[in-house]
Amino acid sequence: MKATVLFSLLLIFTLAVSGQNERKYVRQGNKYFMDAVKDTTRLDTAQFSRAETEYRKALSKKPADLKWNFNLGDALYKQKKFDESIQSFDDIAKKAGTPVEKARALHNKGNSQLFNQKLDESIESYKEALRNNPGDIETKYNLAFAQKMKQQQQQQQQQQQQNKDQNKDQNKDQNKDQNKDQNKDQDKNQDKNQDKNKDQDKQDQQNQDNQDQNKQNQQNKQNQPQQNKISKENAEQLLQALQNDESKVQDKVKKAQMVKAKKVRVEKDW
Repeated sequence: MKATVLFSLLLIFTLAVSGQNERKYVRQGNKYFMDAVKDTTRLDTAQFSRAETEYRKALSKKPADLKWNFNLGDALYKQKKFDESIQSFDDIAKKAGTPVEKARALHNKGNSQLFNQKLDESIESYKEALRNNPGDIETKYNLAFAQKMKQQQQQQQQQQQQNKDQNKDQNKDQNKDQNKDQNKDQDKNQDKNQDKNKDQDKQDQQNQDNQDQNKQNQQNKQNQPQQNKISKENAEQLLQALQNDESKVQDKVKKAQMVKAKKVRVEKDW
């Protein structure tokens, strides 16, 4: 009997010491957390990281404690570990015992999604939180804020699409004008090339004519000595003929003179 009582006392003492160690971790984590939020001008991620470590130590001893899990989710959220904090608050919401506790977890889940640029998901989380706690003013405000951001995002996307379509149309018109100008330039260049080709053909024809003329002149020049040579031969032939005729004439003259001389002599002698 005494042994049983002693064992029971030791078990109670062990549980009490274990519980004190777990709460010690939580208290130390809370201290780091509060030190981090004192300075509102900056985000002290180092202190939040220390708080996370202490909360995890406590939860390793008592993982089902919703309050400590909630504190861990807050520490993750403050460090901008949004994917982890979303999962943490989602687990709390599923295990929450009252609608108010569930609404609180869903509110923080919505905040994590909002800062993680998941607007649609955050809106749904805020709406679900309000279903569990319709009078929560902060959740209503955050829901309205998320819906406003969603509206602005849609307007921005619509404006970007309009700008894209407008730029597309402008580029289309510009390309059309450029093609039109290019076609005009091509036509001009084609006409210019045709004119140039015509001029070239004309120049080539003129050069050909000049070559033919030069060739003809050269042939004429080559033929000129032959003509002179023929003329010289003709001249010699004519000269020879004249000499022959002159000889004949001289013979006739001599004969005539002799006849005349005889006559003279005859008459003179008579």
